[in-house]
Amino acid sequence: MSLATLNDIFFAAVERNLERMMLYRRNAKWLPVSSHEFGRRVARTAHALDDLGIGAGDRIGLLSENRPEWSIADMACLLLGAVTVPVYTTLTAEQTAFVLRDSGCCAVFVSSDQQLHKVLSVLAQTQIGRIFVMDSLEFSGDLAPFAQQCTTVEQITAGQDPSHDTLGLELERRARDVAPDDLATIVYTSGTTGTSKGAMLTHGNIASNVSFSLGGFDVQPGDLSVSFLPLCHITARHLDFAMMYHGVTLAYCPFLDRLPVTLLEVRPTTFVAVPRVYEKIYAQTELKAKGFPKAAIFDWALRVGGRHKPEILAGKSPTSPGWKLANKLVFSKIREGLGGRVRTFISGGAPLGRELAEWYATVGVRIHEGYGLTETSPVIAVNTPVNHRIGTVGKILPNIEVRIAEDGEILVRGPSIFKGYWNRPEETKAAVENGWFKTGDIGQIDADGYLSVTDRKKDLIKTSGGKFVAPQPIENALKLNPFIAVPAIIGDKRKFAAVMISPNFARLEEWARENGIAFSSRADLVSNPKVQALYEAAVENVNQSLARFEKLKRVIVVADEFSPDNGILTPTLKLRRRVVEDRYRQQIDELYAQAEAVNTL
Repeated sequence: MSLATLNDIFFAAVERNLERMMLYRRNAKWLPVSSHEFGRRVARTAHALDDLGIGAGDRIGLLSENRPEWSIADMACLLLGAVTVPVYTTLTAEQTAFVLRDSGCCAVFVSSDQQLHKVLSVLAQTQIGRIFVMDSLEFSGDLAPFAQQCTTVEQITAGQDPSHDTLGLELERRARDVAPDDLATIVYTSGTTGTSKGAMLTHGNIASNVSFSLGGFDVQPGDLSVSFLPLCHITARHLDFAMMYHGVTLAYCPFLDRLPVTLLEVRPTTFVAVPRVYEKIYAQTELKAKGFPKAAIFDWALRVGGRHKPEILAGKSPTSPGWKLANKLVFSKIREGLGGRVRTFISGGAPLGRELAEWYATVGVRIHEGYGLTETSPVIAVNTPVNHRIGTVGKILPNIEVRIAEDGEILVRGPSIFKGYWNRPEETKAAVENGWFKTGDIGQIDADGYLSVTDRKKDLIKTSGGKFVAPQPIENALKLNPFIAVPAIIGDKRKFAAVMISPNFARLEEWARENGIAFSSRADLVSNPKVQALYEAAVENVNQSLARFEKLKRVIVVADEFSPDNGILTPTLKLRRRVVEDRYRQQIDELYAQAEAVNTL
């Protein structure tokens, strides 16, 4: 069927009549949601919203971890022509209030008692008049004053009126009357370079992207994908829409720390993740392989895999005896940790890094890297099983145009480009010129049409000598070291580039114990001369492949874990370089002052 709006995805999904459209875990069991049940619960939710007067153009917040109720609420709102506003569950109360207030939400769906209390603590700062709670709660005690404003989703979906089991003629007519240019969602960017902005995406923006993003991929009913990336992120949201449209079963994993168990239990056939997840799998694999004789076998297998890497990247299965043995002893075990059935691996949301992609190819896994932004709904380009080139983000989708500006910035034009930033006309005007959206990324297109993204335009570090250093490729190389969790290149307007490292403390602490290094705290550990030497050696190893002006001449190892909880990483695990520079300003200034003093002696 023709895909013009997101509502078309709902009708296509229900018509497939799948027994397992979705899966969710409860009491240690995976329970199914059929297409029929999904349609019934969406219909009941849409009727409840309609009865409250919620309709076209109204903004509705979604504050929840990944679960079937998220998609049910989202789709019910979209069918009514309402606009959904996803909110990250990891945001503070004040940050949550900003999104709800800035978007003008009149109602919000929340997942749990914790998220409900967060909203209630800032309710006076918003225009929220109605709250829908996904968990079963009693509105008593401290919740009693809010009982009239709150409704559980269970109360909505388990109602007695049989006429609400389907949309009915009137609601279906309204759902089908929603136009491609109608606003579907306001997605707030995670703010790596400044205050979050609400990107306005229409039904047609996302639908046009879903129509082309999986071209060349073999996905079909019977396949299974784990929905674990936060649905507030456009990559995850787009993926769920695409999987629904193609009839792929979605298994919801609400928390990232449950992912390893989820993969083993549901055994997906498609795995889509951000680079940080692939980095963690790599680090854990390297860690498990240490120790003789395992290490010797692992190293041998990697040498064998390296010789067959071109075949893997070409989508072929090596047939040599050496490969078959290495695959049986080592590589198959790595894939078993991901469920053992994955046919398609996709990476998006941030640069994967060529070194990491090559390591995966060495162990028999071809990762299809893609590229896009919230403002582009999101996919701009993606490697496919048919067209794949390592080190690139693939070929550009056939329904959009890409050109490279004189300064190297990637510009995009087409039906998936957003409508603008909510209530920010000046920022919208600055982002789009003559129909071309300025991505803020630097890249190039090769003779065969493959797009490469080298760095963020605003992320480029310009030394006081006038040299530009692209930090992301260097950081990606450093992340391959198992002792490094998150590196942050610094040095803008300074004489040279340096790096601040947040260690992989689990690995570092184990190494310290193995080497007889006593420590009473993480601060004590990272200040140890042997630990300092360990990280300086790791940085020097990467320096060997860098140009002279790119070399990292100083190393700061901090006693902190960089994470979304402390604001140094975005909820989608991207580095906020400005936050690093502001938070560690004193240490950075002292480092460069000491270097200056040494040079003047």
